[in-house]
Amino acid sequence: MKTTPFWSSAVVLVLVAVSPGCREEPKTDNTPRASVTTQADANVQVVFATEKLKRYQFPTHINDLVIDRAQSSYSEVFMVVIEPNKAPLYHKHDDTEQVFYVVEGTGVLTIGEQRRQFPVKPGDVVRIPVSTLHSIKADAGKTLKYLCVDCFGEKPKAEPTWDDHVKAVCKTNGWDYNTVVASQH
Repeated sequence: MKTTPFWSSAVVLVLVAVSPGCREEPKTDNTPRASVTTQADANVQVVFATEKLKRYQFPTHINDLVIDRAQSSYSEVFMVVIEPNKAPLYHKHDDTEQVFYVVEGTGVLTIGEQRRQFPVKPGDVVRIPVSTLHSIKADAGKTLKYLCVDCFGEKPKAEPTWDDHVKAVCKTNGWDYNTVVASQH
């Protein structure tokens, strides 16, 4: 029997919970609703496999891309993997709110200008408001993994693809983009 990784079920759960525009329209009458597929709908990807993801191995953490912002109107999805005692740089995003679903391991979220700290564990959901400084450090002895959904107010124009974003992050931090993308999952 094939088992599905726990976190792949979380992809569906979190996407339904946070994706903009995912509200069912109220019924105005008692007639049953039928599913209608238009030609445009046939070309829109709605299910994303989580095997063989494109891996971005930064010096501080790993991102495995699930949904590129170029494939969506207002979101992107990736798995974050942080080795024990490591953490991404303390940073903020001025164009997106982030939602994390912790899948494995434990760590400490540091957030805001006051650097408030909160423990995180599997099953926790974290919301990072737009323009809020943050980082999560994995505890000693175990890798921390979480699903991240970025929710944009509008489609990013300066960095329209995930690769464009990664190139900008590498340039800002003095990292080599080719080294970051060299490792494929």
